[in-house]
Amino acid sequence: MKVLAIIMTAFVAIGHYGFMALEMFFWNHPMGQKIFDLSPEFAEASAPLAANQGLYNGFLATGLVWGLLSKQLNVKVFFLCCVVVAGIYGGFTAKTSIFYIQALPAFIAIVLVWLARPKSA
Repeated sequence: MKVLAIIMTAFVAIGHYGFMALEMFFWNHPMGQKIFDLSPEFAEASAPLAANQGLYNGFLATGLVWGLLSKQLNVKVFFLCCVVVAGIYGGFTAKTSIFYIQALPAFIAIVLVWLARPKSA
């Protein structure tokens, strides 16, 4: 169970580094426009907002890496909960698929991390 928890938490972190790269560096490129279904005009106008959002995704990913490296249960759970909340909010306010792409994997990781916790924690 511990290995699955580590793998799933790392998966969520890597995904958020990917979101960061897409939002900060590829929002205005054809690849980013295709992935996010954006017109070139909208991509240009919203690029600063997307870069800011990408920065936050990078912070979430870095927090998850910190939790993995420090092996601190509370750090992992905190950042995974942040991802779940962000994914639920994004699913309701922006696009339903955000829930499945962001919140659901983080929720699964929380369950695995919790099940793998040391019994004294």
